[in-house]
Amino acid sequence: MRDWTLGLEDPLYLSLAADARLSDPDYINDHIWEIELGKSDPPAISLNTTYGLRARSMRLFLRFTENTETISNPKAFAIQPVLRRFYPNFLTFDFLPFENLHATAEFWVPESHALAGRVLFTNRSNTVRQLKFEVCAVLAPLEGKSIVPTQQQMVNILAGQTSGLAPVVFMTGGSKHGPGPHPSLMLDLDLGPGAARQLAFAQAALDTIPASFELARHTAARSWEAERTHIEMLDVSQVMEITTGDKDWDAALAFSQRAAHSLFFNQNNHLPHSSFVHARHADHGFSRKGDGTDYPPAWNGQSPLEAYYLSTLLHGAPQRTRGLILNFLSTQDGSGEVDHRPGLAGQRGKMLAAPLLSSLTWNYFQLTQDQAFLGEVFPKLLKFFWSWFSAEHDRNRDGIPEWDHLMQTGFEDNPLFDVWHPWSQGLDISWVHSPSLEAMLYREARALENISKQLGKPAEETALVQARAEVLKTSIESGWNARTNLYAYRDRETGLTAPGKVIGKKKGDGHMRPKYEAETPARLLIEIQTRTPAAKRPEVEIGEYFTMSKGEVETILGHQFQWRSGGLVATTQKTFMRVGRVSVHGLGESDRLQISLVDTSGEDITLALPVWAGIPERQKVQALIARNLSEADRFDRPFGMPSLPSSPDPEADLVSMSMHFPWIQLIGEGLLAYGFRAEAVRLTSKMMKAVIRNLKQNHTFHQRYHAGKGTGIGERNSLHGFAPVGLFLQTLGVTIHSAARVRLEGKNLFPWPVTIKYRGLTILRGQEQTVVTFANGETAIVKDEAPCLVEN
Repeated sequence: MRDWTLGLEDPLYLSLAADARLSDPDYINDHIWEIELGKSDPPAISLNTTYGLRARSMRLFLRFTENTETISNPKAFAIQPVLRRFYPNFLTFDFLPFENLHATAEFWVPESHALAGRVLFTNRSNTVRQLKFEVCAVLAPLEGKSIVPTQQQMVNILAGQTSGLAPVVFMTGGSKHGPGPHPSLMLDLDLGPGAARQLAFAQAALDTIPASFELARHTAARSWEAERTHIEMLDVSQVMEITTGDKDWDAALAFSQRAAHSLFFNQNNHLPHSSFVHARHADHGFSRKGDGTDYPPAWNGQSPLEAYYLSTLLHGAPQRTRGLILNFLSTQDGSGEVDHRPGLAGQRGKMLAAPLLSSLTWNYFQLTQDQAFLGEVFPKLLKFFWSWFSAEHDRNRDGIPEWDHLMQTGFEDNPLFDVWHPWSQGLDISWVHSPSLEAMLYREARALENISKQLGKPAEETALVQARAEVLKTSIESGWNARTNLYAYRDRETGLTAPGKVIGKKKGDGHMRPKYEAETPARLLIEIQTRTPAAKRPEVEIGEYFTMSKGEVETILGHQFQWRSGGLVATTQKTFMRVGRVSVHGLGESDRLQISLVDTSGEDITLALPVWAGIPERQKVQALIARNLSEADRFDRPFGMPSLPSSPDPEADLVSMSMHFPWIQLIGEGLLAYGFRAEAVRLTSKMMKAVIRNLKQNHTFHQRYHAGKGTGIGERNSLHGFAPVGLFLQTLGVTIHSAARVRLEGKNLFPWPVTIKYRGLTILRGQEQTVVTFANGETAIVKDEAPCLVEN
């Protein structure tokens, strides 16, 4: 168990929330706290929440007085705070507010509605110290009243009200109300030379002051030592202690593992196993409807790509992955379809899950050797695989399905298909063959084959699956662009990739003659620019010739249009080699119509996914790396891989340059499978650089990071921005199956030796050799780079 010394300039992640492994967090009323060190007003060690936006703010902070000197700002302490221990629901700091007065402060969230603190003072001087210690509280309510000093059952407390909550602060030891400018509870302390004094306080927020008082008093009286020991033992059993040659890396990897555990809520009537939210911070956790169905996207369900990335952070707790897989399969219907986003409040994405479940299952088995689980889920995974090839998802029945919705991809801002930004195209994604979907399905087929063989099933049971995999591979390879050395989107009917082009514009109702002709067919995009899109039900007719009775004609009806930023957009079902006339009805005089050739030439990070699936020959992978992943003007930016190699518009910079860690994880795994370990080290190192920068500057993870600047983008405390623990271990060439079984592969190409501790197992991965020491003291030394299993 590591003792840390992380100061104000080091990477820090200081969120506290109830841990589902130790309590039953309240999914619809969860209070999440964040600690600030000197950033608030007045500067102090402060604990902050909004109770899920039920208050503008609630803040507790510590104040110390000796003689006539009162201090709260940690930057003015004799020795500033350092973080010594951290867990999802428990933090420990050491500091000296005054010379020779040592203090240890522990903060703990035992359950969703309570917070506790404990402070141990030790007098390290040779004189008697007379101190005053205060816990101050400031509440900015939305509806209610601010914190005031009051009493409950003849006990001094602080109490307030906000939006149906009644926060109460209680302190042990017979505290009195403080005299300072902020409401506080205060204790006078006399400490002789070498003497120590410990005290506790608690905050609880239930519906009434009496109920909150009882919970706060009960929380403060709990057995801290026993509770902390339980937390520490659980952490040792489920978190890998990783020590590199860089303390910043160590902290980021440790914070990420514990933050991943903090995202879970326990199973309920809607899901059979624990599930997760995508971010957890002070503004989250309250459902005004009282059932969670009104939660924002970060709290409304688990998706396959997010579940996959989360599983790579929890190597020490693979049972979590097992539960997530079973949650998905619990939504399977008679046709084999699995919901894309099942949630703890019964939410459903109402679209088919991205095909990653067999791959996730095979990964889980390789870690755990859980043969019984494979047997349980194999038939369901097989049905799920085939559900993608129904007429609903393979619309032209060519054996190559299409995405149904942009949400399935995990890259919702993709400018080719997004409708929310004015610089996006808004193409209906179901009209293209996507390399990412085809690669996922191909990888699923290979995973199903592996599972079938492991279960000893006859080859004919997956023969059709493998035949379909070859069809997918052929389709993917036909999308290889030799000019860019990257895969490409293709129209599902023509199989072509083409740039976009405006062929006609018009204002208001009427007719126009685009006079467009080409040698190859193209799909058209119809855009209507209007200030009142909700009121419009336009109708557009497109003909090959000016006379509509001649040649192909397609009518776009009002219901076929989709609202987009600044107007409406629709995609033609037919393709055209010529356009002679366009007629529009139902527009206002100031509304504008634009007809364009659909652009399928856009490039993004998902187009490299065939590498993860193991599809291209090694020579193509080398070319893809050289032309794309190693080029500074494409995907090789200072902090990692951006979503797009270039921006379609200056205003699209945050989307174009944002880094999607789950996608980068898959691409990194692909590089390693082809033996490009040095490239994977470089990729991982850049991701870590972005994470560490934000943990130092903002004390948080972000949903995305800017690939050029390293700045955080989007939601705070987001799973999407946790450090790539799994990719780091894979790149290091270490896979821990259990405390008695380790797989080693390749060479440590990081600039320092790495030590990993897990359940009594210690692995020292040097540059020239690896030393594995088991809990019973037996040691193995491995110098060979070939893959090997080391077992006790």
